[in-house]
Amino acid sequence: QVQLVESGGGSVQAGGSLRLSCAASAYSYASYCLGWFRQAPGKEREGVARIFRYGYTVYADSVKGRFTISQDNTKNTVYLQMNSLKPEDTAMYYCAAGAGRTWLDFTNWGQGTQVTVSS
Repeated sequence: QVQLVESGGGSVQAGGSLRLSCAASAYSYASYCLGWFRQAPGKEREGVARIFRYGYTVYADSVKGRFTISQDNTKNTVYLQMNSLKPEDTAMYYCAAGAGRTWLDFTNWGQGTQVTVSS
């Protein structure tokens, strides 16, 4: 069972930046993808970015050019650098692990960290 712990959320003004971290335990080097998802009040959860162990990344169109997902394999940690934040980025952000072939292909979830962007 992979355990995921997110950190780095907070409140920021529009145009600002935040960096989220997700520490994964029992990380399967060979077979796992780590991803970031978000869910705003009254909306469905959506995939934001995911990264495979060999470095391939996938982004949602809404965050391309503003968010960057990266990983530190020595620390079993994945990061989400969020720049040029907009009020519509306000949501609870979750880290997830799984095979990652699609946005639905994730089986382990963290507790989430809140990101609030004010205008």
